[in-house]
Amino acid sequence: MDASLNPEAVVEFFGDSFEKVATFADQLAIQGELRGLIGPRELDRLWERHILNSAAVVQYLPAQGSIIDLGSGAGLPGIVIGCMLPDAQVTLVEPMERRCNWLNEMVEEIGLSNVEVKRGRAEEFHGAFTADAVTARAVAALDKLSRWALPLLHEGGQMVLLKGRSVDAEIEPAMKVLRKYKCTEPEILEGTTIEGVESTTILRTTRRKP
Repeated sequence: MDASLNPEAVVEFFGDSFEKVATFADQLAIQGELRGLIGPRELDRLWERHILNSAAVVQYLPAQGSIIDLGSGAGLPGIVIGCMLPDAQVTLVEPMERRCNWLNEMVEEIGLSNVEVKRGRAEEFHGAFTADAVTARAVAALDKLSRWALPLLHEGGQMVLLKGRSVDAEIEPAMKVLRKYKCTEPEILEGTTIEGVESTTILRTTRRKP
């Protein structure tokens, strides 16, 4: 665990999911750089920059619904979500085969019976299935990401994205596609985890029911 973090606070934050999350973090620390999932400079702050950052979105996701993580990559946030929300059905959508192999290995290693990995681009699954929530982290600008994500939402479902501090500048260019799918005005939310760790910026919008 990162030297800068209070281990007791981290354990308390994750609660019953800590052991699963820790197994994932350990494997990411061991294999992440070798497999091209994270950079070497990320290892010293793996928990703060990646694990806790991913966990910040969980409070805004349905505990028992269906969730899609687009461009899941190393499993951030999808694997973390799967660990923390055992009663939710989590689908990880990732186009790269080597990353899908990693994700499937982690699902098996951790024992995540609620997580499924699907290889492909988001748009390949338009019309195939939908979910209560779609999330993504560091995938694309909001206008492009909305085109990929919104067709995967039920009416009444929510797009809940981990974004950077400059997310405000992404909203106006995305409004055309948000209006097309009858979405609510985007909310900018604060994703907090433990004391001393910088909060995460989260954008949320709901696809209205007719």
